[in-house]
Amino acid sequence: MPQLDRFMELAITLGESAAGQTSPNPPVGAVVVKEGRILGTGVHLAAGGPHAEVGALAEAGSGAAGADLYVTLEPCSHAGKTPPCADAVIHSGIRRVFIGARDPNPRVDGTGIDRLRESGIEVRVTDDPRAKELIAPFAHFIRTGTPYTTIKTAVTADGKTAAHTGHSRWITGDAAREDVHRLRSRHDAVLTGIGTILHDNPLLTSRLPRGGKHPIRVILDTGLRTPVHFNVITNRDADTLVVCGSDAPAENEKRLTDAGATVLRQETPEIDIPILMRQLAKRDFQTLLVEAGGEVNAAFIEADCFQRLIVYMAPKLIGGRTAPTAFGGTGFPSMDDSARLSFESIETIGPDIKITALKEESACSPESSKKSGL
Repeated sequence: MPQLDRFMELAITLGESAAGQTSPNPPVGAVVVKEGRILGTGVHLAAGGPHAEVGALAEAGSGAAGADLYVTLEPCSHAGKTPPCADAVIHSGIRRVFIGARDPNPRVDGTGIDRLRESGIEVRVTDDPRAKELIAPFAHFIRTGTPYTTIKTAVTADGKTAAHTGHSRWITGDAAREDVHRLRSRHDAVLTGIGTILHDNPLLTSRLPRGGKHPIRVILDTGLRTPVHFNVITNRDADTLVVCGSDAPAENEKRLTDAGATVLRQETPEIDIPILMRQLAKRDFQTLLVEAGGEVNAAFIEADCFQRLIVYMAPKLIGGRTAPTAFGGTGFPSMDDSARLSFESIETIGPDIKITALKEESACSPESSKKSGL
């Protein structure tokens, strides 16, 4: 099995290179191999573009006949923006297909595998953990109709996000901040609250040395107080969506839309987080990164509307009873009610550490409705 592992690893690495670029489709990588030699590789780069299998088969050409195909996700069997990948595999003469993970989309979910087997192709589903991790945001999006949401925060070793004076630049070092820019580039949208906008005037773009995708900026601003001369409005690298409550002044909405922003007005005076999640999903936001203050973070946690937490921790102590922390709100009444996480990884980035934790699957249902009050 060592060759199987090696070629599937390559397919997964190819898929990971396109993470964050393919929404609402999942990232996929593929490799065509014959007699231990790689004949073609492919990666799905963007929705509407060629799928990974098609790219790998095209590169392999006639050599694909009698070869093996390693693909991270079950080939589709239905026509969408592109023809069915299963048909392309069948017509290529591929002998065996190794699939990293089944497609959770009900339109596929085994039908691609069945189609290949019915044509005489040997199919093996490896259920590779990394292949499943690669499509985790897509699987969540398909199952729940909400974006896969990551809360990111930076804290000192004593859990503070700023000094008691409000000073916060910079908690972490250059390497951690660059890692945040990479994190943004892998998300469809980045969300913050009006408090962060007014305090920091952030850009919320992906400023990477070799460039990168900029996520759509989402601002929670109940009363539409966002100044039109601030970076999230004047900077054109990314679009900005400002979410407000039903009572926000109409003249403020016009001011922002005239300046180029899009305004999403909810039907309640305060912003409802579970409803917002479904509104964002309808805009094909498969992944959402929350980069906000303690009150917005708390709103997402108390509404059970997040799947992953990333904490960048700096080796600094700042103290202060009134110094802000990463999570505010009213909090849970007991340990039994707390949001339960499992640590996925802890890594060193420059002088800082990055902690990644996963939460058990949640649906972010309207029953858990939480108003942001921002």
